Amino acid sequence: MNVEKTMTAPATVIIAWDTEFHEKLPKLFPHADMRSYFVGNQPLIHETAFRNSSLQAAYFILAARALGLDCGPMSGFDADKLNAEFFPDGKWKANVLCNLGYGDSSKLYPRNPRLSCEEASVIL
Repeated sequence: MNVEKTMTAPATVIIAWDTEFHEKLPKLFPHADMRSYFVGNQPLIHETAFRNSSLQAAYFILAARALGLDCGPMSGFDADKLNAEFFPDGKWKANVLCNLGYGDSSKLYPRNPRLSCEEASVIL
């Protein structure tokens, strides 16, 4: 189902994360030596970069929708195959795919039910 939608979408964006993002920290955050926190700490690099690329994916979707585009964000794809095809040097890793375009509203499902605030959160 998603393969067909992706192949017919006007555009599909790969939102990925940079495994070497910390090398740019001296330029992007010159106020402190944040690079040293990450060097050699692969779990921290992965956790931080993946989380931030997820946030950037959300910002991207909000911006695209604000421009009137329909968005089809997807996970569950074969990331290893995608990374081998588009990021063969291994520096970047795919997080989310997002189809963009103007969808056919007649093919949309009704909005799914939502959890109440009390069901979806714990307030401490």
